[in-house]
Amino acid sequence: MKTLVHRAEDRGKANYGWLDTRYSFSFSRYYDPDKMGFGLLRVLNDDIVKEGTGFGTHPHDNMEIITTVLEGALEHKDSMGTGAVIHKDEVQVMSAGRGVTHSEFNPSETEPVKLFQLWIFPKEKNIEPRYDQKAFPASERINQLKTVVSGYKESGSLYIHQNAEIKFGNFTEKNTLKYKTRDAVNGVYLMIIDGHIRVNGEDLYKKDAVGIFETIEFSFDIDENTKFVLIEIPMQ
Repeated sequence: MKTLVHRAEDRGKANYGWLDTRYSFSFSRYYDPDKMGFGLLRVLNDDIVKEGTGFGTHPHDNMEIITTVLEGALEHKDSMGTGAVIHKDEVQVMSAGRGVTHSEFNPSETEPVKLFQLWIFPKEKNIEPRYDQKAFPASERINQLKTVVSGYKESGSLYIHQNAEIKFGNFTEKNTLKYKTRDAVNGVYLMIIDGHIRVNGEDLYKKDAVGIFETIEFSFDIDENTKFVLIEIPMQ
């Protein structure tokens, strides 16, 4: 088993006034040749969008884009005719496929919105663009892993065009989890939202992350009051 630790303070940083963001991997003006992604996970951005502002209309293609709101709400509009608001504990999936344009806006005039946005390379190119969205209440992931996105058509999850999975955990009690990947070619990228996790001798705290690869099974210790996101992703 190999591990790659990314500390919260070592992420790329940018503040555009309306957007305060942290980049786990090279993105926009932040470039680190050693941080071009983890396997087929290309982007994990930790965004805070100021009230009444947002991302103007812009294009994407051939990328699976997953957005989850941690606090507040985010309004989405796209060239497929979709208009939706993503609230806390909701997850949005957009398959850009052969091409789509969209905008994302914080509709609140008083509160910022906090979100994670992930980009995953798809297993098929130039597919028909699609959009989906679903709520995953925090109560559904108390002291367990909850699969919210899956390319294996996991029951109750949102589908993406890649053999990957995204899971959330919200542990109020200490626990030790054993995890086995769905596929031997997959690795795992684990980011702590809050709390403390110990894996392979490393202590991880808020917004720290670890990539785990070249193994199909591993275990990690979870402290009480810990929240995290686990991304299982093909490494090539």
